[in-house]
Amino acid sequence: MKLFLMIAATIAFATTTHAQTPTPTPPATTATQTTPANPADVATMDAIVAAVYDVISGPAGKRDWDRFRSLSRPTGEVGSRVITVEDYVQRAGAAFEKQGFFEREVSRRLEKFGNIAQLFSTYESRHAKDDAKPFQRGINSIQLMNDGKRWWVVTIFWQGEDEKNPLPAEYLRSRN
Repeated sequence: MKLFLMIAATIAFATTTHAQTPTPTPPATTATQTTPANPADVATMDAIVAAVYDVISGPAGKRDWDRFRSLSRPTGEVGSRVITVEDYVQRAGAAFEKQGFFEREVSRRLEKFGNIAQLFSTYESRHAKDDAKPFQRGINSIQLMNDGKRWWVVTIFWQGEDEKNPLPAEYLRSRN
């Protein structure tokens, strides 16, 4: 019983101490973030999500990876497993140069508290902008933070729709 109480007290103290720790401000630049963000891209949550989709979408060819890097915290991560922004640029960049990729947001659910936000952004992916039917649909889970000056992408996780995980109706309603 004493051991249990000691562990509980330690956890309570650690949780209280951590909860009082201020949120760190991301550094302005690092080796992976060389281009300052366009202020219009990061002024609002709508703007930064639109900028993410704009960067990754387009016909076969190069993307503006410096713009993509400028949207994310230098330690930002993207993917269905944790990879860095640089890993994503390397992996997706090669594929995007060979084949068109157009992803657009079709619905959004937002949870926000203070300077943090969680968005479930339902997407449709097409190889050409005018393709009638998407080849993939799914949800991008985007975590954002505001450091008092701008919005930052902290992480992006996604999962594509499949037979086992069809998109629920509530994630297909028009964008809010």
